[in-house]
Formats: sequence, structure tokens, C-alpha cells
Amino acid sequence: MAQYGSSMQRTTPIVLNLIIINVLVYLAQRMITGFDVTEWGSLHYYQSSLFKPHQIITNMFLHDPNSFTHILFNMFMLWMFGSIMERYWGSKRFLLFYLICGVGASIVIELTIPFSVSQMASTSPEYAAGMPLDQVIAGYRDQYSALGASGAIMGVMAAFTYLFPNTKLYIMFIPIPIAAKYVIPGFVLIDLFGGLYQFKGDNIGHFAHLGGAIIGLILVIIWNKTNRKTFY
Repeated sequence: MAQYGSSMQRTTPIVLNLIIINVLVYLAQRMITGFDVTEWGSLHYYQSSLFKPHQIITNMFLHDPNSFTHILFNMFMLWMFGSIMERYWGSKRFLLFYLICGVGASIVIELTIPFSVSQMASTSPEYAAGMPLDQVIAGYRDQYSALGASGAIMGVMAAFTYLFPNTKLYIMFIPIPIAAKYVIPGFVLIDLFGGLYQFKGDNIGHFAHLGGAIIGLILVIIWNKTNRKTFY
């Protein structure tokens, strides 16, 4: 029987459709007027007047509408690691894994927002101008928002590292290949440092990355606990 469609359509349809959905949502963020898609779908603090339950899921399909590199990098990483994991697990299990990691990252964001906004407030121009710190924190907490597929993708990358630790990866500006078991944990350490010691102007969701990676690692260990093979 003949098979139709591209190789990606036949072998990794979930990754393909996730990329398509993310791109379409990005275009909607950029093009729709009269309705703020970004504000509606981004994740806000659960005590904020802007919070809606659907944001736990919708935020992972949105990206910074003013930064094409945000969605470009995320979709490249999804294709690079997600395609391998979907072929390994199958489409249904991969989709379940991806969504669980994304939701897990959202929950971690909610838990860490008070810490993050405290860091922001302490170096804010409002606080420097004399506004009481508790008022600055309250304002930042109410307006805080997070978006992006990075948390779910970090979960996929963590699973890849656990299952294929010795696979060699090429990293930008480093001319030699490095094993995944060193690369991905390196990213996690960078996010841990960035989350705990956030620099002024840093808008990267470090705790989302950490949350997705932790959830992904826990889940792949549970799923793989009866399989003692070493993968390469």
C-alpha cells in the first residue's frame, strides 16, 4: 500500500502538528486586532484578576509576538528532540508526555511567581523611586505573565538525555560534539542559576524550564523503570 505525505507527516505527525499549531497561534498573536490573544492565553498568577484556568495549557502554545527568534528556537528544538522521542514512543505516548511536561511547567511557574516578582521588584525603578516594596511586589505579581513552549520542550530534552545519554550533540560556538548527558544538565544548571539570581532585564522563564525538565525526568524514569537497557 502506498504511503502519502511527507516523511514527517508519516513518522512524527504530533511534532509536525505541534509546530503548525504554534506557528498559527504566533500569527494570530501578531495579526488579530481587537482581541489580545497574548494576554488571554499567557499564564498569570492564580491570585491575579487576569488569571483564567485555561492559561495552564494555552500558555505553552504562545510565544513572544515581538521576538521571532523565541518561536524559531523553540520549534527547532521541538523538531530536533521531539521527532526522535515520537519515533521511539509512538505518537500517543509522546503527546501525553509533552502535555504533562507543559502543564507541570505551568504549575512550577505558579509556585515560583512570588519569588520571581520579589527579585524583579527589588531592582525595579518603582522601588528605586521610593515606592514601598510590598506595593511594588503586589503590582508586579498581578501583572506577571509567562508564555512559551520551552517548559514542555525541556521535558522532552530531559527524557532524551535519560534514554540516549551518550548521543553526541553539536552546540553553537563549540566546534566539538558533546554527549547529551553533559549538554542538557548544563542547560538545567544555567536555568537554576538564572532563576535564583535573575538579572535585571532577564525575561527568560528559567523556572518553567526547570519545571518541565524535572517533570519530564520523573515521568521517563517511571515509564522506563522496567527497561534497564543503555541507549546511545
